[in-house]
Amino acid sequence: MTKSFPIICIGGSAGGTEAYIKLLQHLPVDTGGAIVIVNHIARKPTNLHNVLSHYTAMPVVLVKSGLHIKPNHVFVIPSNCDLHVLDGEFVLDLKSKHRGWPNVITVFLRSLASHWSGTIIAVIVSGLDADGTAALKEVKEVGGITIAQTPEDAEWSDMPESAIKTGYVDYVLSLEAIAQKISQIAAEDAEK
Repeated sequence: MTKSFPIICIGGSAGGTEAYIKLLQHLPVDTGGAIVIVNHIARKPTNLHNVLSHYTAMPVVLVKSGLHIKPNHVFVIPSNCDLHVLDGEFVLDLKSKHRGWPNVITVFLRSLASHWSGTIIAVIVSGLDADGTAALKEVKEVGGITIAQTPEDAEWSDMPESAIKTGYVDYVLSLEAIAQKISQIAAEDAEK
């Protein structure tokens, strides 16, 4: 299924909530992209969708299997799940990695690289460990754009630093500049 809009995956963990809030506050409601928040802190049911709905006029939705992906919406991964895309819909599975640091961002980015024909924008923000890093090469190989939060601006710099060290990050930016870059990329994508 061909999609004519970008998916913007924003992945983070510790300190991620503040980063998501700042990004949403600086993003216009009509970017034309679907924003997917993949947060890897997930010991209890998430309330993140309710929190983030206070910071944007876009609809903020907790993902369910079979949910159609729509532009100008914010989607939040539920706790203890791996998230995939297939035929323009989200697919949830039980989390495949039960020990050690989560890899839910990596799982989702790999699914996008394999199953999403629109533009992919992968954004790594504040967090511990390196979730998302292992999939950046695959995102780049399908023409995706990769962005990391400036480590000095992140509450926890592990995830952005790990991403940057791969050599597969296109832009290292502050949160405000990330929002501007996402808007620019989405606008250019709409003109294609």
